[in-house]
Amino acid sequence: MRLFNSPDQEPSEAGVRLGRPRDWLIGTALLLALLLAVHFTVGWGPLLAPWRELSLGLLVVLFVLSALSYALRAVRVHDYFRPRFNGCFPTVLRLSILHNAANNLLPMRTGEVVFPLLMRRYFGHGLLDASAALLWIRLLDLHCLALIGIFILNLRDPSGWWWILAIAWTGAVMLLVPLGRFAARMKTSGRLDRRAGTTRVLVRVIMAAPREIWTLARVYLWTLLTWALKFAAFAILLGHFLPIDFWRVMTGVMGAELSSVLPFHGIAGSGSYEIAIVAALTPLGVDPQQALAGAVNLHLFLLGTTLILAALAFALPRRSPCHAAPPAP
Repeated sequence: MRLFNSPDQEPSEAGVRLGRPRDWLIGTALLLALLLAVHFTVGWGPLLAPWRELSLGLLVVLFVLSALSYALRAVRVHDYFRPRFNGCFPTVLRLSILHNAANNLLPMRTGEVVFPLLMRRYFGHGLLDASAALLWIRLLDLHCLALIGIFILNLRDPSGWWWILAIAWTGAVMLLVPLGRFAARMKTSGRLDRRAGTTRVLVRVIMAAPREIWTLARVYLWTLLTWALKFAAFAILLGHFLPIDFWRVMTGVMGAELSSVLPFHGIAGSGSYEIAIVAALTPLGVDPQQALAGAVNLHLFLLGTTLILAALAFALPRRSPCHAAPPAP
């Protein structure tokens, strides 16, 4: 997926594609493989049976927790671009929900393209700059997932050293501030004009990183709360289908979230999502068939939540009664 044709050229919407035919072919193959694997191993009846034992009240609570995690993603984007998006939150919420829905439904992570497309359509933001901002947001996501990984290790083998490592790892994120400021100084000093086109693009990407400490701290806080709510909801649900230790349940959820980094990604994540959970849990002594059943049921909850929230997002305004300021230089 190519967003621009040359280092100095701003990408156009016409040049952005939501996946190649090969992506859809691989995604379809993974979906069919999953359906056959469930049919010939676990069986759809036994796989879906535990849903009857899940109370409606708990299901509603888990849905609300997941919905709040979506809302916090929108808060994060709104805060990331502050003050430019002041007063635009309803449209940012629509953008964020639709972007995450596309990520959950389209094959091979092509849903990421929706973010810069909607940023341009709703706010007139450049595709390259929006893509650069999304890159930093995704890096913060990975940083936060690593922090949750440390938490899981502490659950498995409690030690004060894990807390020290967690504090040091959290503090390291603040290194983004001087990095962003350095790139901004390069641009304002005129030194950037003498550099090659690829260097100018790289500097523009680095400039998209938060340059104020409190901005970065707030954005990271929203990121942490987003993942905390999502992991809480998903761990409770997966624990209903897999009666195993909590740290193993959390490891399974971690595998699901890291499925996005696999070199293949099915339609709606089908196949790749389940493979990641089974691969995470089987070495921990969980029966592969039980892990597959739990993975499919967790995935069904994710897809159901995604479709409901995406439908509700279309009721939000495309244009908020705000006047977005131009991007900061």
